[in-house]
Amino acid sequence: MVVSLCAVLFYFRDDPRLAPARAVVSDVTSVFYSIAAAPVTLWNGVTGYFVSQEQLREDNERLRQQNFIFKGRLQRLAALQAENARYRALLNSAGIVDDDVMVAEIIAVASDPARHLLVLDKGVSHGVVAGQPLLGADGLMGQVVWVGNSSSRAMLITDSSHALPVQVVRNGVRAVAEGTGGLDRLIIRHVAATTDIVVGDMLETSGLGRRFPPGYPVAQVTAVDLEAGAAFSTVSAQPLAPLDRGRHVMLAIGEDPDAGEY
Repeated sequence: MVVSLCAVLFYFRDDPRLAPARAVVSDVTSVFYSIAAAPVTLWNGVTGYFVSQEQLREDNERLRQQNFIFKGRLQRLAALQAENARYRALLNSAGIVDDDVMVAEIIAVASDPARHLLVLDKGVSHGVVAGQPLLGADGLMGQVVWVGNSSSRAMLITDSSHALPVQVVRNGVRAVAEGTGGLDRLIIRHVAATTDIVVGDMLETSGLGRRFPPGYPVAQVTAVDLEAGAAFSTVSAQPLAPLDRGRHVMLAIGEDPDAGEY
């Protein structure tokens, strides 16, 4: 019926008397077109929604992975910046050491927690000799105790079997600082009760025994334990060099200590 009516109106399309009827028919056909197109429009909307959701999930996963990668790179960058800062501090400290130095990398540490030993990437072929002082940016760390062709082993000053001659910077009082097996503590035993050593005093190498050149910073006094009525006290000191961190150290270059002078 609608089709027939449309045909009649088309035939008499120029008759002004049928203009209102043509308007009504146009509205009716528009409704029919909308109804007919509704399923297609709905389908396109639904499929577009799911496609958009899937695309959002893919974009979200891609961004999540990129964020994970960027975080990893940022952490690595922060680690490299920290390592570079330590390396610069090490090189800057070399300027205040009278002796020539070479930089070595720590490639391993002793698996025995009771021993404070480091393995370095420098050996005989690089000019390393037994007894060479091991230095950090802030002070003395230890000395070389074994040398191979391309690597060496160094003992830290906190190893329980290590001892080194020191003196108080403030007044020159001499003593021997021994390792305790703890990375943050040295001790000086049997110090006379009248000896002028107080908390805060700085200790440096004295040069006695020619094992270490004089003047290397070693530790700071943290405690002076003296029991009432006792004739001797025990002095505790904290190493100035952070012995449990960093990858690079310095080896002081000088005469062979076995020859009696370093």
